[in-house]
Amino acid sequence: MRLRYGKDYAPNTRETVRRQTVHQFCDAGLAILNPDEPGRPTNSGLTAYQVGSLALGLMRAHGTPEWQQLRDDYLARVGTLASRLEREREMRRIPVRLPDGSEIDLSPGGQNPLIVQVVEEFCPRFTPGGQVWYIGDADAKFAVFDENAFVEAGIHTGRHGKMPDLIVHVAPRNWLVVVEAVTSHGPVDAKRRNELGQLLRSASLDIIYITAFADRSTFRQCASDIAWETDVWIAESPDHLVHFDGDKFLGPYD
Repeated sequence: MRLRYGKDYAPNTRETVRRQTVHQFCDAGLAILNPDEPGRPTNSGLTAYQVGSLALGLMRAHGTPEWQQLRDDYLARVGTLASRLEREREMRRIPVRLPDGSEIDLSPGGQNPLIVQVVEEFCPRFTPGGQVWYIGDADAKFAVFDENAFVEAGIHTGRHGKMPDLIVHVAPRNWLVVVEAVTSHGPVDAKRRNELGQLLRSASLDIIYITAFADRSTFRQCASDIAWETDVWIAESPDHLVHFDGDKFLGPYD
């Protein structure tokens, strides 16, 4: 890139290239994302790209008499192709019903399948009547963000803080239930608990910290890292909580 195009990237740069170059190649139909497994999670280490067949034929024709006609044909078709690829991506999204009955959808990757279980299984059991203020999306970052609710509660998070995966406000109990899915930032350890406490501090709300796991085997791998005065919910045993302190059950700690 430096030699051919005068673009100087730092060594080992990956994410910038993906966002500023490869992403646009995919949108233009030049490259195909995960042709072997279209439903692969967004943050998978197995992510792969392949040159699109139409683009490959166009490139091979460069410098030949057929080039101009093939280029015009390609440009005429690429809009339709991009629209089709976008529809396919949308069809793979995961629907989730919020506690208030409204519906959103999340991308299929990362922690999102577990977040769906938290919203639809954990919330009805342990935060009845709660209102979802925030849901992070592995793809879009902010799937739900009730900025007015945060401001009214005196919480100023901005859009650049290291947010958890889910935040639910339980008004009758004055709780702010903060959920971290282990497939994103890991469990709520002592460091993460302190970060979230600083990010979401409010004079009027009591914060409850939850780490969500898909199953017990994943929980066992992280059990030694979980902070005291937090709770654990395991999706395969949705009726139960693990309380990391002995003096009380689900509730805020002063």
